[in-house]
Amino acid sequence: MMANGNKKVGGGAGGSGGGTTTACWSSSSYKAILVFIVPLVVVFGLISLLSPKSSNWVFISNYYLTGPYPNTSASNSSEIGASHDDVLGLRSTAVVMDMHSSTIEVVHSDDYVQNRSVSSPLAVEEATPPPLEPIINGTNDEGSMNETDANSAMDNPATRQKESTNLGRLEGRLGRARVAIREARFANKTHDADYIPNGPMYWNANAFQRSYLEMEKRFKVFVYEEGEPPLFHNGPCKSIYSMEGNFIHEIEVNKQFRTRNPEEAHVYFLPYSVTMLVRFVYVRDSHDFSPIRQTVRDYVNIISTKYPYWNRSLAADHFTVACHDWGPETSNSDPYLRKNSIRGLCNANTSEGFNPSKDVSFPEINLQTGDTHGFLGGPSPRLRSILAFFAGGVHGPIRPILLEHWENKDKDMRVQQYLPKGVSYYEMMKKSKFCLCPSGYEVASPRVVEAIYTGCVPVLISDHYVPPFSDVLNWKSFSVEVSVSDIPNLKNILRSILLLKDLTYSI
Repeated sequence: MMANGNKKVGGGAGGSGGGTTTACWSSSSYKAILVFIVPLVVVFGLISLLSPKSSNWVFISNYYLTGPYPNTSASNSSEIGASHDDVLGLRSTAVVMDMHSSTIEVVHSDDYVQNRSVSSPLAVEEATPPPLEPIINGTNDEGSMNETDANSAMDNPATRQKESTNLGRLEGRLGRARVAIREARFANKTHDADYIPNGPMYWNANAFQRSYLEMEKRFKVFVYEEGEPPLFHNGPCKSIYSMEGNFIHEIEVNKQFRTRNPEEAHVYFLPYSVTMLVRFVYVRDSHDFSPIRQTVRDYVNIISTKYPYWNRSLAADHFTVACHDWGPETSNSDPYLRKNSIRGLCNANTSEGFNPSKDVSFPEINLQTGDTHGFLGGPSPRLRSILAFFAGGVHGPIRPILLEHWENKDKDMRVQQYLPKGVSYYEMMKKSKFCLCPSGYEVASPRVVEAIYTGCVPVLISDHYVPPFSDVLNWKSFSVEVSVSDIPNLKNILRSILLLKDLTYSI
């Protein structure tokens, strides 16, 4: 989508401009969304760190293995990092292995690593997760590691030496959490009286619950304070990109997960808004992304100079959130931002580099008024008279095909570009059993979340789209996925589903 304005206000990190700074002050219904969404995103981040399935990178620091970090301040980290490289005889070179393409790159600090910090750059190696065996009463045939085993492992001298550092202590606690989550995959041992996992919407309800509880108990996020609004610490709250601004606001005011001490953090958040970069930095219709890339590159240079954490992991424990269509393109500003960092993207398109093993598919919600008032809930499927509904503009490669086959051609298939005057979009969704969610220019659509809110089964018609939180949620249990080639047969597909689910439908 095109930018909302063409005024170029700032091309560097921390640049503020003439735009109006807005804050996402929450209504009660909006808070209900974020109470669900923000923890899910953080849970996914925890899963990325803990789960062998979701985390495909292992970072090994030669310096970390040879001894504890020196006790230094951030202000002199660059000089100390350089001197220790000389003492240890280490070159600032990292081996980066992309597990999905099996290619290996040798990256030198002069090219990519920003201002070497206390810890030398890390080698990135392939992680081969061990096969999971069912655990019964805390053990299995192979003597599976339980809490007692984990504590015993933590008592050996090598482990104690690692845990003498802040990073080692964090890794030790994450290791215990990993054991608990692994055991929970096969039995619910949480004894949580408030919630008993149940239902086919989870891939593994017990593991998700244990991960959620571990997150609430220990997970910490450090938000970099560098940068000024409107480009940083700010974002849209009443638009199709509203979740971008809402997330930035909520994570910054959060007192449970946010920590002001970066040494306590498991992940580090870069609080820039792609929507605001497009609005204030991009020159409309110029097709020139370089000002946006330079702004992000400058910001990365600032935080990697001031703090050691970016270089310590080559950005693998850093994350961003973007709902603007250009979120993936913005991450091209820095090679590690794209390849290693956790990217929360509404535009979760695998053909554009979205990596489900580390990135997070973020739900897109069009909060035109800033909250969900007016489109929550609806009657049961038996009381809905319309089989399927879609109304929207014609853009992208899929919607023209849908409209060609179904626009105003079937009373059960309410497919059209524009609704008649006085007809409510959300009321139409509440009258429909299925809500069609075809991709436009980009794969994501706010209709997916709107359908769920109104009790309408979302029908995903898209190529290369990864639905939100797919590592946790089994989307096939509460949505329908239809390929573009099956659009002509769409009505028969939906009717057959109704028959299988034993729902009443009059032909």
